[in-house]
Amino acid sequence: MYRLVIVDDEVKIAEGIANLFPWEQIGFEVVYFSRGMDAYTYICANPVEVLMSDVEMPDLNGIELCRLVQDRDIKVVFISSHQNYEYFRSAIFYQVEDYLLKPIKSADIQNCFQKIREKLDRKNGVVRNASSTYYEQIVGLVKGYIEEHYREASLEEAAIAVNLSPSYLSRIFKEKCGFGFSDYLIRVRMEKASELLSDIRYKSYDIAYYIGYDNPKNFSRAFKTYYGKTPKEYRNSPNKDDDRDRG
Repeated sequence: MYRLVIVDDEVKIAEGIANLFPWEQIGFEVVYFSRGMDAYTYICANPVEVLMSDVEMPDLNGIELCRLVQDRDIKVVFISSHQNYEYFRSAIFYQVEDYLLKPIKSADIQNCFQKIREKLDRKNGVVRNASSTYYEQIVGLVKGYIEEHYREASLEEAAIAVNLSPSYLSRIFKEKCGFGFSDYLIRVRMEKASELLSDIRYKSYDIAYYIGYDNPKNFSRAFKTYYGKTPKEYRNSPNKDDDRDRG
């Protein structure tokens, strides 16, 4: 676990970045401050691998703070509300890892700190278990969400649950699974429908409503697309298990 210091003179921003992003999942423990001098005092007394600092601060600004920690082998990320040429020049001069513009997106933080962690891992000879990467943890959480809430599940709600934007989550899910969020949602719904169709007590329109379809015709159409049979044909089929496997 690497230590990250976040500093922004707007307390809510510093606190928000520290608490709303799943830092531990990508290998960082976080300490945050609202004054540059407090952050510097902490860095002088504790091992710190990364500093994420606002550029414009009243007592000790981000550029001055970056200059003070230059000899401590700390990777620095600037955050700012301004696309200021002088700030960019300072970032290049001090070899800052990244310059993130406010409001900062979760995807930008993820991309930035994934690269930083990989650099730190290589430097420290750390080999991480590929089966427990941040992205795979996200996919696992989203699959669990779908399997539990398949009736009302949505990409937007899943994105809120894992603190990512819907578009970024959609891309991650597709890249890691080979199929999209909606594809997996349909799979879970259809498999649940096939189980319920094995019980003659459940009517087709009841099943449609139970798995998230307000219109039974839409359910029947989706089911036939998935299994190649209507719900009625599937229910009357002597080879339901084989049909389910093919789905």
